[in-house]
This record gives sequence, structure tokens and C-alpha cells, in this order.
Amino acid sequence: MASVAATGDHRRVKSAAFLFACGCAGAAPHWFDPARSLWPAISLALMLGGYGLRSVMRATLPKADAESFEPSARTLPTLDVVVAARDEESVVTRLVERLSALRYPTGRMSTWVIDDGSQDRTPQLLDSLAQKHSQLQVIHRPRDAGGGKSGALNAALGQLKGEWLLVLDADAQLQEDLLERLIPYALDGGWSAVQLRKAVIDADRNWLTRAQAMEMALDAVIQKGRQEGGGVAELRGNGQLIRRSMLQASGGFNEDTVTDDLDLSFRLLSQGALIGILWDPPVQEEAVPSLSALWRQRQRWAEGGLQRFFDYWPTLTSAQLTMRQRWDLACFFLLQYGLPVVSFADLSTSLVSRSMPTYWPLSVVAFSVSGMAYWRGCRGRQEGPAIPQPGLLNLLVAIAYLGHWFVVIPWVTLKMAVLPKRLVWAKTSHGGEQLPARA
Repeated sequence: MASVAATGDHRRVKSAAFLFACGCAGAAPHWFDPARSLWPAISLALMLGGYGLRSVMRATLPKADAESFEPSARTLPTLDVVVAARDEESVVTRLVERLSALRYPTGRMSTWVIDDGSQDRTPQLLDSLAQKHSQLQVIHRPRDAGGGKSGALNAALGQLKGEWLLVLDADAQLQEDLLERLIPYALDGGWSAVQLRKAVIDADRNWLTRAQAMEMALDAVIQKGRQEGGGVAELRGNGQLIRRSMLQASGGFNEDTVTDDLDLSFRLLSQGALIGILWDPPVQEEAVPSLSALWRQRQRWAEGGLQRFFDYWPTLTSAQLTMRQRWDLACFFLLQYGLPVVSFADLSTSLVSRSMPTYWPLSVVAFSVSGMAYWRGCRGRQEGPAIPQPGLLNLLVAIAYLGHWFVVIPWVTLKMAVLPKRLVWAKTSHGGEQLPARA
């Protein structure tokens, strides 16, 4: 499959330019007259805070009195469920059993699991499962085949026949009626792809998994708000439904990125394809249980997130997108990636110059909007695992937890600007947590 023609050297130059621009923006107010030093932060707080608040409040979430679902009587399209698995012996049997329980018309769904060079018992387990489940197709790839998860998915893409494909991670757990509800939502909405809300199944393990469960709700609220405001919604890897013809028109999965989902979101956007967000039912997955695992995961997410903006910047700023889409992407980029790097430069300059930080108004507004997104996402109706309630303590911990991005993103930006490009697909380990009872 075709990949984006963007080299590591180009990304280093763009990363260095971004780092320099943010450094100048963070340091410059310290040399203004004290009466004007807060003006840049206040101006940005009004602009970006307004954008964030509108996105959060626009999101339409399920109501407590929502009607029960009735299966569609229409003829559903053909579908392939695709999973790339590497060293997943702890979850692969459960995965296949869950997928075999999904309700869908006989003969219209196939399941594909790509063993991506596993060195544990995953290959043997898959071959044994394929003998029990006729709809399961197994593909074995050598460990050094390259391309990471994207390469594994591309290995299956050429063999798929379904009109749609649902991409899952190996730890995914799904309600039996998910496909009966997901496919009609995609067809009725005219979406080219749909991302399911991600729900954490082990939120009660420790404070870190609890914060991640709340973070997934926050992300879904913001995604819904961006979608409903005419902005850009994005895929999140696990639980992404894609129309196969549109995926192929976009060149398949990019093997030159560490986050295939974020990259594909922009590739679809460049084709005029729109992504919908489905709140219920969710795709259910495990959170990472330790700070070291979180650090590895978030470095990969930050690198892939920045990389896609650098790679597709000409398209993202062109008239090919609507004004609302361009405005949405610009504000999201400044909040997600610009603010952490600018804040780091601001804090560093304040320590050197022995002056007060100047961007605190923008940070206060950004964390306040995040608190509102937490409150909306965690207090509403949802299926799947219960989301921690947005009480004062949970909110304070979850907001403080978001501060890790103010360390991860500056660090990753510096690495991208200084070190040669090296693609490393850091795998998230799965322990095999069981699905709670349906809410």
C-alpha cells in the first residue's frame, strides 16, 4: 500500500521550527512591559477557551430516558473485522470468543486476525481457534516484516472482500449487539468512517486507570463536539469502522507513522471523507496500569500526533477543507500541542529571568474547559463499564493527571527536532481483564 512521502529529515526541520516558534512565543512576553505581559495569554485564552467551551457544550450525549434499541430489518453490508496481534496470548482466545458472539447476518461477516510475528503462544492459539470458528481467518507475518501495526493491517487489506472493515485491538471487548447498531449509524449518517467511544474496563484498579477512564469520556465529548460543530473528528485505533473503498482510495494504512489511526484520519479528510463518533455502545479496553507504561504510550501518541500535522500541513491549510474545519484544526493544534510547548518555554524563561510566568491564564482556561468536558462525559448515561463519577476529588485528580501532556509533548518535540527519525511501534501490553456486566 502507498505511504506518505514524508522523510524523517523533513520532520526534523518542521519539529525544530515548531519548537523555535513556541520557544519565542513563550519567552517574548517576559520582555514586554509588565502591564502588557499577559495580553498574549489573555487573548489566546478568550479565543481558544471559547472554541473549547463551544466544542464541549455542542456535544450531544445520550439522555437518561433514551429509547431501547430495535435491530434494523434492512440488509446489512458485508463486513470484515480485523485485528493485528503481537504477543497477545493473554487475550487472543477471549477476543475470538467475543467476536464470534457478535450478532450479524450469517455469511456477511468475516474475522481476520494477523499474527504479527508473535514470539509467545499467540500463533498456536490462533491456529487452534481457526479450527473451531469457521469465520476466523488467520494471517502469520514474520517478526521483521516491518510497518508495525499498519504493515500488519495492510497484509490483510488486499484479501478483504467486505464493504466495511472494523479495526480492533487485541484487548477489545464488545457488546453482542454492537454491529447491529454501529452499521446502521454509519449508513444513516453518511459517514465514511465511525469511531466508537472507548471505555476502560479496569477503572477500579488504581488512580491511574480511573483517570484514564475519565480521559476517554473527555475525549469522546470533545470529539462529538468537534463533529457536531462542523469540525474534524478523528479515529482512535481501537473500534474504528471504515468503508473499504474509501480506505483504499486513501492509500491504505501508512507504514511510515507510529499512529496509524491519527494518520488515517487526515488521509480520509484529504479525500473529503467524514468521520462520525458513536457514544453507545462503546469499544471496551484495558487502561495501562503504571506510569512507566503510560509514559511509553503517550510518547508514541504525541509523536504520531505531531507527525500527522507536519506531514499534511499543506492540505490542512488549503481551501480543500472548509473554513470551519481549518479553524477547528488550528485551535485543536494550538491547545493540544502548542500550549504545552509554549508553557514549558514560559516556565523556563520565568526561572531564568526570575519573573512570573505569563501564560497561566491560558492554562487555567484550558484545564477549566477540560473539567467541564469531564463533568459532561462522566455524569451522563452510558453503556458498558461505569465511568467514575465526576466528584470533586475525582475531577481534581483527573485534571492534574492531564498535566502529563505538559511534559510529554515538549519532550517528544525536542526529540523529534534533535534526533534522527526512528520508527518504533511501542506495543501496549494487555493483561486480560474481564468485561464487567453490561450497564
